[in-house]
This record gives sequence, C-alpha cells and structure tokens, in this order.
Amino acid sequence: MGMVTTVGLVLHPRRDSKEAIDVIVEWARARKVTVLGLPDEVGRIDCSAEAVGPDALVERADLVVSLGGDGTMLRTMRLLAGRSTPVLGVNLGRLGFLAEIDVAELQPALSAIDNHDFTVEPRMAVRASLPDGRRVTAFNDIALVRIPGDRLAAVAISVEGDPFVRYSSDAVIVATSTGSTAYNFSAGGPIVSPRVEGFLVVPAAAHSTFNRALVLSADEHVALELLPSSGELAVEVDGAVHGRLSSGDRVTVTAVRGAGHVVRLGTTTFYERARRKLRVTGSAEVD
Repeated sequence: MGMVTTVGLVLHPRRDSKEAIDVIVEWARARKVTVLGLPDEVGRIDCSAEAVGPDALVERADLVVSLGGDGTMLRTMRLLAGRSTPVLGVNLGRLGFLAEIDVAELQPALSAIDNHDFTVEPRMAVRASLPDGRRVTAFNDIALVRIPGDRLAAVAISVEGDPFVRYSSDAVIVATSTGSTAYNFSAGGPIVSPRVEGFLVVPAAAHSTFNRALVLSADEHVALELLPSSGELAVEVDGAVHGRLSSGDRVTVTAVRGAGHVVRLGTTTFYERARRKLRVTGSAEVD
C-alpha cells in the first residue's frame, strides 16, 4: 500500500494552478486518494478537491502540496508548523529555494513519494512572544522594521539574559537558516546551510559602529527591547506585518527545531538553487 491516502493543497492566491491541480486530481483518482483544499482557494477553480477548513486539512492530510513559490511554501509550513506532515513545493513561476519541482515533474514526484522514494529536510522556525501576548512563528524571519518617516530602530539585544549590543538601524532581523537567503541576505548577512540548527540576528543599514550579525544556537533565546530613542517599529513575520511596537516594548525570540518538513527528491541541492537564484559568480580575478 502506498504512503499517501490524503493530499492537501495550498494554492498561490493569483498564479494559475489549474494545470497542476488537474495532474494531482487525476493521479489521486487512479489510486483512490482523497484531495483536500481550502474553501477560498479551490472554490475559485473548477476541480473535484474537497473543500475543508485549515484545521481539517492539517489533521487529515498525510502529504501537502504547495502550488506557487517560496511565499506559498512559507504559508504552508506555517499552517503545518510542529507537525511531521511532509510538504512538496511545486514552482508556478520563478525559481525558488523551497519548491522542489516544476509542474511537468509533478506526476512522477507524487508516485515517488507514494513509494517512499524521497527524503525529508527538516526546517527550523523562530517563534516570538509579542507584548500583547500573541505568539508568532516564522520560517524565514521575524523583523522589527522602521516605519517610513519615523525615527530609526534603536534596539537592545540580550542573549540568554545577558545584554550584548545596541543596534541603531533601519531594521533588526531574526532569521533562520532558511531565511538566510531572504531579508538577511539583502542586509549583508551570511548564507547558511539549511542543515544548520541556529539562527541569526542581523541589523539592516546599521547606523552604529558595531554592524555585525550574531549567529546563535537553537538552544539560546534572544530578547529585543526598543530603547527610548527608537521610533515605532513594525513587526514583520515572513514579510507580513503582524503589529507595531513602541519604545520600552520587548520581544523574545526562540528557535523551534523541526517545525517544518520539506520533501526532497534528490534532483537539486541547496547550493545549486542558491547559485542560480542569487546568480552567484566567482571573482573576475580567478577566472
């Protein structure tokens, strides 16, 4: 008997996913596999997927297929955070870091997964406790970002309760290894292998003498406190605004090991994807 009995779908809000869904539905029909989708997503596409709420999809699916790009993959992983359900990413546009295949490869990929012929790449998340009591989880990054027209982000960083540095910058980013190729990279932070269980604290456009990134263990926690000189800051979770902070507010961030599980079929490596996506080249001096 195959591994897959129920497939869940998460769709990009705008890209055309009809071709991919048709492939999945046809593959599932031939194997008596149930296909689930979120009501507001499959409702706009003529398909036979069963519309269920997020909780039911998370509970029932033993494989979730993300159709879109890295943003859709991040949303899918947040939906499943803390569960062992594998996520297969399918590109519907630009090359990404998390999606594994294109639509043309979808049918053989589903069969390979059904036959247990795949590996799972665990992905760490970071989780923050906000001053209003909410907890947010990100697979790329949690960033405290200066609001245009307001003062700089002035943030004190403490690790395991020990004060370490005060940043004055446009933003302070707490990034996972997954997120090292996102906002962290644009702020000058390092590219980190997804196998590394640790996270980064990085200032963006720092206006202070110390402008280096910190690399922390997944066992450590970091506190970010807004200093009296700080402007109001937006809290961004994987790029989406989840609230605002004022001077005196404090956010504590911890790592969550194995919060997501990404399907890998051995077709490409992280370094191949990074070279292509980031257009990494060597120095002209060595060519």
